[in-house]
Amino acid sequence: MSKIVVIGAGQAGSSLVAKLRTLGHDGSITLIGAESAPPYQRPPLSKKYLLGEMELERLYLRPESFYADQGIDLRLGATVTGIDRDAREVILGDERLPYDQLALTTGSAPRRLPAAIGGDLAGVFTVRDLADVDAMEPMVREGAHVLIVGGGYIGLEAAAVAASRGLKVTLVEMSDRILQRVAAPETSDFFRKLHGNHGVDIREGVGLDRLLGDGKVSGARLSDGSELAVDFVIVGVGITPETALAEAAGLTLDNGIAADAQGRTSDPAIWTAGDCASFPHGAGRLRLESVPNAIDMAECVAENMLGAGKDYVPQPWFWSDQYDVKLQIAGLSTGFDRIVTRHDDGDAVSFWYFKGDQLLAVDAMNAPRAYMVGKRLIDNGKTADPAAIADPAIELKTLLKP
Repeated sequence: MSKIVVIGAGQAGSSLVAKLRTLGHDGSITLIGAESAPPYQRPPLSKKYLLGEMELERLYLRPESFYADQGIDLRLGATVTGIDRDAREVILGDERLPYDQLALTTGSAPRRLPAAIGGDLAGVFTVRDLADVDAMEPMVREGAHVLIVGGGYIGLEAAAVAASRGLKVTLVEMSDRILQRVAAPETSDFFRKLHGNHGVDIREGVGLDRLLGDGKVSGARLSDGSELAVDFVIVGVGITPETALAEAAGLTLDNGIAADAQGRTSDPAIWTAGDCASFPHGAGRLRLESVPNAIDMAECVAENMLGAGKDYVPQPWFWSDQYDVKLQIAGLSTGFDRIVTRHDDGDAVSFWYFKGDQLLAVDAMNAPRAYMVGKRLIDNGKTADPAAIADPAIELKTLLKP
């Protein structure tokens, strides 16, 4: 019977092994994870879990018993030290684990501040895994002052949690505006105002010069020369794909571990999915950092490991929760040249991204109907009349009619 090994016990790895069993694979499956906890959801870490509104067990993607019940050998707290492609073996210290097919779902790692500017001081945190949030939680106390470095979604979500718990929050973003890399100015404006209404001090066009402190962070000097006294720091300056194992094994890298349209790497016995994987898209390559992509690509790869021969076609969507606002994003906005704004009932607003006449993406704030209609249009390669979108008197569902 075929032996399948999966390295990386996050969302992609858990989805892949579960799909293999659902599809009827009756050979051995081993899922290897570096953390001691079974596969869990990451998005709630910076939201409900940090707020104390979600217990640890509710984070788990599946009950820990699921893996044993499905005959999946779940190895936690295990470090893979190498891959012997010729022997088709995964190396775990002194142990060699044979495979017929291998999948790399190694995910991504947060970018950290250099030690030269104080990045190794105690009290400096990233928000990526349970250990990060558990270590940070004692610091999240009313009246404390937190500096957040980076105005992307991770930084803004952390700011929302901290402000909601009564902390003084300063957020610095060295670009001209928050969310500059991922959203239109209209979306940046919306969230800048939202956070300002909750007392967050957002400083755009201002970077971090260095952190101050003796062993533990106590302050920060910013690029404009100002200094702040702070109790702790949260760093949200992006993530990088975990490719070290793949690189050491001689696999092709290209903005992550390079896969073909079916998820196969440059070694036909090795597959990849999730944050760490890039795949053909249009005239170039794409790597998506999202839970939906991790699930969908992993399940497609599982099918292909069993011979389906199916190309992965992404249908990107994302979400972010900040205060009482739920942001839902459909599509990819890259290359947009026009934004159409729609206001619906209450505080619902959506921004629709166009390139010429083609709808590319939608940012919907407390506007689930706009999100659902936009996503259906985008997934089906359709567009809509911008004037109709902008007119709140026109029902959005009419945009779906042929």
